[in-house]
Amino acid sequence: MYYSNGNYEAFARPVKPEGVENKHAYLIGSGLASLAAAAFLIRDGQMKGSHITILEERDIAGGALDGIYDDGKGFIIRGGREMENHFECLWDLFRSIPSLEEEDASVLDEFYWLNKRDPNYSLQRAIVNRGEDAHTDGKFTLSQTASEEIIKLFFTPEEKLADLTIQDVFTEEFFESNFWLYWCTMFAFEPWHSAMEMRRYIARFIHHIGGLPDFSALKFTKYNQYESLVLPLKNYLEAHGVTIQYNTTVTNVLFDITPDKKVAKQIEYTINNSQQVLNLTENDLVFITNGSNVESADEGDHHTPAKLNVNLGGSWNLWKNIAMQDSAFGHPEVFCGNIKESSWESATLTTLDDKIPPYIEKICKRDPFSGKVVTGGIVSVKDSNWLMSFTLNRQPHFKAQPKDQLVVWIYGLNCDVPGNYVNKALKDCTGEEITQEFLYHIGVPVEEIDEMAKNSARCIPCMMPFVTSYFMPRKPGDRPLVVPENCANAAFIGNFAETPRDTVFTTEYSVRTAMEAVYTLLDIDRGVPEVFASAYDIRVLLDSTEKMMDGAKLSDLKLSFLKKTLLNKGVHKLEDTVIYDLIKEYKLW
Repeated sequence: MYYSNGNYEAFARPVKPEGVENKHAYLIGSGLASLAAAAFLIRDGQMKGSHITILEERDIAGGALDGIYDDGKGFIIRGGREMENHFECLWDLFRSIPSLEEEDASVLDEFYWLNKRDPNYSLQRAIVNRGEDAHTDGKFTLSQTASEEIIKLFFTPEEKLADLTIQDVFTEEFFESNFWLYWCTMFAFEPWHSAMEMRRYIARFIHHIGGLPDFSALKFTKYNQYESLVLPLKNYLEAHGVTIQYNTTVTNVLFDITPDKKVAKQIEYTINNSQQVLNLTENDLVFITNGSNVESADEGDHHTPAKLNVNLGGSWNLWKNIAMQDSAFGHPEVFCGNIKESSWESATLTTLDDKIPPYIEKICKRDPFSGKVVTGGIVSVKDSNWLMSFTLNRQPHFKAQPKDQLVVWIYGLNCDVPGNYVNKALKDCTGEEITQEFLYHIGVPVEEIDEMAKNSARCIPCMMPFVTSYFMPRKPGDRPLVVPENCANAAFIGNFAETPRDTVFTTEYSVRTAMEAVYTLLDIDRGVPEVFASAYDIRVLLDSTEKMMDGAKLSDLKLSFLKKTLLNKGVHKLEDTVIYDLIKEYKLW
C-alpha cells in the first residue's frame, strides 16, 4: 500500500490482484468502515461479492451512522457527521456508489449538486441571554499568548505529546477565547482530551480555519447519514451478492502468532445465543472494527431519562480479547476505561405543532421549512450550564418526516451539572425536561415553557458512554496499525485503528482505514489518496494566521523593542521576494 495524489492515479483502475478469486473476506461490524471495505474489495480488489460476509451484532447496518423512526418514540439520531471537500477517500468511494435520489448519478454527484445549489453557512453561530446573538461576529478573540500556544502545538512532534491533555498545553487565556468555544462545541473536545489528537485536527483542517466561525467549511447530506450514505452503500453491496449476517456477536479472533508472522485462524461468535467457530486459512481475510463510540448507548423517551450504561458491550470486549494476544493489537483500556471523561448525552427533538418553529426561525434567520440549509451547523448556547448546542439540518431530515414537523438535534458537553431552567443534571433529565431547557435558551416565555414542552414536541434522550473515547489521551501504539507488522490476513479498521495524519471521529477516517486495509491485504497496485496536505502549503499557513489574529498585522504584535526591531528588519529583507508578496497578499503586513 502506498499514498498518492493528483489525477494520474485518482481515475486509474487497478489490475486484478493475483489469486483473489480464491479468497474470502469476513468483516466484523457493519459500520461505515466495514461497508467501505466491502465496497473496495469489490471495486478495486475485484473480489466476488458472494465471497464477502459482514458479521453484525445488531439487526440493522450502519454503526454510528444512524437515523431511524421508532413507532413508540419518534425520530432518533444519535449524532450527525460534518463533511468537507477534502475527504479524499470518502469521495473516492462514493463516486462509485449509485444514488438513491438522482437517476444515473452517484452519491458523490448527488452530494456535490446539493451543496453547490445550497451552500452551507451559519447566520448565527452562538446565542446568549435566552436567544440573543452572542456576537461572536466571526472573531477568534485569541490573545497573543493563546495564538503562540496554538502555533507551538502545531509544530510539536506527536511523540512529544504522548498522554498529554489539551489543558496540559494551553493556559486559561486560550479556554476563554471564541476559538475554543467554536472548537469544543463543533468537534466535542473537552480540556481533558488528547493534545495529540487536537494537534492532528489543527494540522488536518488548517485550510478551514477561516470557516470555523460560520461553518462555511462544512457540507452535509440531504437527509440523515443512514438514509443518505448507509442505504445506498448497503444496496450496492447487496446487489453484488454480499451477505450481511445480523444478530451476530463476534467475541474473539484467535491468532497464530510467531516472531515472523501473525495469522488469524478462528473467529468465535454467537448467533441467536448459539456459540459458533469459523476456521480460517490465510486466504480468508478478516477486517476488524475494534471499539465503538456508540457501544452501550441507551435511549430514554419523553418521560424517561436515558441511562448511563457502563457495560463494555460486544465491540470493546472483542478488542480486549484480541489485544490480550499481542501488544501490536493496541490497548483498548486507554479508550474505554474512563467513562466519566468519554461520555455525553444527545437528544432528538421533533416539533408537533406551529408553536416552536418561530423561535427557531428567529435564531437561524431562515425559514426552517424551506428544504434548504437551516442553522448551517450547531448553534452553541454560550451561557448554558450544560454547554448545550443544537442544530437543524435541511428539513425534512428523514424521508418519512411530515412536512409540518422539524427535527432538532441537541447535545450537551456538561452532563453532570444542573441546567439553567431545569434544576437537574442533563444525564438525569427526561426528554420533556431537556425540551424545557432548550425552550428556555431559545427565548420561549417562561410561563409558556412547561406547557409547550409537554404538548408541542417529543424528545428522545440518548446517553453514549464512549462517544468521545476517540479523544482520550493516548500514546503511539495504543491504537493498532491498520495492518500490524507481519499480519498476514487481518486488519483493523475504523476510528480506533491507527493511520498517520488523519483525524478520528470523521467519516473520512473510517473510509481511509478501510481502503488502506483492503489495498494492503490484497496488494492492490493503486495509491490511497494521501491526507490533504494543506498543513504544508505556505499560502494556507499565512491565511490561517491572519484569520486567527482577527485581521491584526504582524506589526501589531506586542513584542519587546528588540524583537519588534528584528521582525521589521526580517520582513523588509524579504522585499522583492515572492514571500514578501504573499505576506502582503494575506494582509499580515
